[in-house]
Amino acid sequence: MRSIIVTEFISLDGVIDSPGGGTHARAGWTFTEVPFVAEAYEIKGREQTEAGAMLMGRVSYVDFAPVWPTMAEFAEYNAMPKYVVSTTLVEEPEWNNTSIIRSLDDVAALRQGDGGPIIVHGSATLAQGLAAADLVDRYHLLVFPLLLGSGKRLFADAESSGRLALVEHEAYSNGVIKAVYDVVR
Repeated sequence: MRSIIVTEFISLDGVIDSPGGGTHARAGWTFTEVPFVAEAYEIKGREQTEAGAMLMGRVSYVDFAPVWPTMAEFAEYNAMPKYVVSTTLVEEPEWNNTSIIRSLDDVAALRQGDGGPIIVHGSATLAQGLAAADLVDRYHLLVFPLLLGSGKRLFADAESSGRLALVEHEAYSNGVIKAVYDVVR
């Protein structure tokens, strides 16, 4: 069985909205409000080389598809199978090796296959749905020393429950903290 890993840039108050750009009032907060320290992003490179597939929601797909294929630093992601979970996306994906799946049942079936971990970037609604369906195995969080106050959150207040086990952590000079948690079942 393949594991599903949700990876997020997250503020101290749980917001994951628009970390690199987007519609949030403070969009790009990971780059504009916290000094860049290269070693804090080591986990991002590791994720790309270890993942066997990428899973995203429609909004993240629409944001990533025009940009990521042109970026050399995402070569592994561009080559690997990518799955968009959407009931509304009707056109065929233009991003290389991308398929549309329609439900969390389809995600559960994908998880039963062979291959490396399935990595989930962004996609707050999808991440919450995966967690509610007990499909998340691990969280990779880069916690930024910011309070954003509002925006999409990783854990929906009423639906969040469960226990996590810290399996890796590190603090960096810019105040970012890497926290890797396994879901305890």
